[in-house]
Amino acid sequence: MPGTVRPTTNRPGVYPRPGGSPGTRCSSARRVLLPCGEEDDALPPAVSAPVGGEVRSVTDVQTVSTTSPGSAAPPGRLVVQRGLFTGPSAEIPDEMYVEVLAGHAERRRRHVRVGTFGRLSTNTYFGRFPASYWQRWTTARSVRFEGRISGAGRVMLRASDTNGVPRTVAVHDARTEDVRLEARLDRFLDGGGLWVEIVTDDAELLLHDARWTVEAPAVRRHTSIVVCTHNRADDCAATLAALADDREVLGVVDEVIVVDQGTDPVESRAAFDDVREAMGPTLRYLRQPNLGGSGGFTRGLHEVVRAAGDVPTDALFMDDDVRCEPEVVVRLAAFAQYTSHPTIVGAQMLNLLHPTQVLAGAEYAVLEDLTNGHVAPGAVGESDVTAYFPDGTKNVQDRRVDAGYTGWWSCLIPVEVTRSMGYPLPLFFQWDDVEYSYRGRAHGFPTVTLPGAGLWHADFPWKDWDDWHRYFNLRNAMITSALHSGFPVRHLAGTLGDLLARYLVSMNYGLAATLIRAVEDFLAGPSVLDDGGVAATARIRGERSAYPETVMHPVDSAPGFGASEMPIVRAGGEPSRTNLVMAKRLVQQALGRVPHPVGAVGAGEAHWWHVSLFDRVAVTDAGQGGVRLRHRDPEAFKRLGVDGARVLWRFVREGEAAAARWREAVPRLVGEDNWRRLFGIG
Repeated sequence: MPGTVRPTTNRPGVYPRPGGSPGTRCSSARRVLLPCGEEDDALPPAVSAPVGGEVRSVTDVQTVSTTSPGSAAPPGRLVVQRGLFTGPSAEIPDEMYVEVLAGHAERRRRHVRVGTFGRLSTNTYFGRFPASYWQRWTTARSVRFEGRISGAGRVMLRASDTNGVPRTVAVHDARTEDVRLEARLDRFLDGGGLWVEIVTDDAELLLHDARWTVEAPAVRRHTSIVVCTHNRADDCAATLAALADDREVLGVVDEVIVVDQGTDPVESRAAFDDVREAMGPTLRYLRQPNLGGSGGFTRGLHEVVRAAGDVPTDALFMDDDVRCEPEVVVRLAAFAQYTSHPTIVGAQMLNLLHPTQVLAGAEYAVLEDLTNGHVAPGAVGESDVTAYFPDGTKNVQDRRVDAGYTGWWSCLIPVEVTRSMGYPLPLFFQWDDVEYSYRGRAHGFPTVTLPGAGLWHADFPWKDWDDWHRYFNLRNAMITSALHSGFPVRHLAGTLGDLLARYLVSMNYGLAATLIRAVEDFLAGPSVLDDGGVAATARIRGERSAYPETVMHPVDSAPGFGASEMPIVRAGGEPSRTNLVMAKRLVQQALGRVPHPVGAVGAGEAHWWHVSLFDRVAVTDAGQGGVRLRHRDPEAFKRLGVDGARVLWRFVREGEAAAARWREAVPRLVGEDNWRRLFGIG
């Protein structure tokens, strides 16, 4: 199906590790030895132990050194990743940051205390250092783990290979001191990461001020954050507050630019006043008409590019409705400091409702099929990254994979990229991020999705496909395919025809009308983008309102369905001869010879071959908030079938010429003059 392809279940064979309790601040795999403290990040009393320690070098070690307690971070180095031991909110399980393998540990945001006879590991989503990506894409040759130790215990620098098999890089027996363990980045090209494990005996150990550092670059890049928002004032204020509360993150950026395109402005919230006071001149707040995510992010990018001058600068996009992990700013900005040439660097998306699930380690699109959201081969799919495989290896991103594109929930774009190839297309939203990465590749700019840099976004599988957004998904997929593929017209027409047939037999008449409009507007050519998508948004919403099944209803008051008229009817298996089954379903729907007069179908079973067996059916909305009511409508079935056949025949005849017009128009569409006209700033 054109659009986003998502697995909806966890990866097979991945199991929770016994011991510990996700989501708790104090965990015990054996016995509780220390009480849980208050939920703040104040350091507990120092654990006394003799000063000085023993260093044991194993393999891959460049230098291992210690300094006296309380010393500052060495000059000439840059923090590229902070050691964090809990999430930004209590909803995030601690196992995303650090795992207690034995004994007891007390975890706080910036420090962790390991009880006697304990073992702790940062071989976790946020705790690992993505060594493979740093070796492949950056000029850094080594990385150093640094931390302050109070008490006594063994600190081990550990590494993995492509298959997740661990090895020990260095061992240090610490006693109240600053510890520095350094490893070369020369054995991770195909995959692997670095992390720290701590083992205690009969003394406790406190680790704080942990960080990964790299020798400072000769030329420092600057970073500005761009937040685009539209009528999500409370969500946006919360995202900004999370950034404002982290002073180290604010120290990394020059500006935080908020582009507000809504009628319910963020500045109307009291929380925004607190943000403005905390950020001071770092915050810049702009208002403009709604041009979608494309227009909002591009306005911020435009401001960054114009302000940069000759200074190497990056624009870091961030969605307004995320649960923000401020550390993502540190990691993306630091990675960009060292890339060997300008690179689009993206964060990974974590599922908001299932916070231990990563959407995908990296994604790509199949432009000839009008689909995106494919998980790159070898990447972590939509699964629990705190879980283990039966062989004992962890479900983390060990193998390095290439990304075709990266989503704009958090994405860094160097100004050099924009100056070389122009701004994003004014697509309003959907596929703008895909198109920009594929255009970047054509201009020699790679895209990297960085493991361990992530934030939480609303789960995609919980968003219903039957929505006005699908117009932009389909239209913009065709535009992107025209620009960055061979654009096989007959194959694409077949793909669109298959979609149209599925929508019709499933009684998704509004979705069928949406597809027809998307194809018509693609064939109309680049002029449909002259207003940045404003007219298209209003029109498709109006057209879809004529189709009752596009509206969600509460299940207890579904019009036309009595309380006893929604028996659950389960789906059978996927047919092996889909073309034959499709032909049969088309005839059944056209003639009204369906086996089920009425029923109810769950969102996960609303397949075309099943829903097409009903005359009337209540289908659960993917968000689980109500039902969509589909009724067999012979008149709509015939009319949309005829209209669809006509527009697809036009697509076969006119598609190549339309694609050529789109390619010819790109320099104008992505130019600064066009965008300034859309912004209304000259």
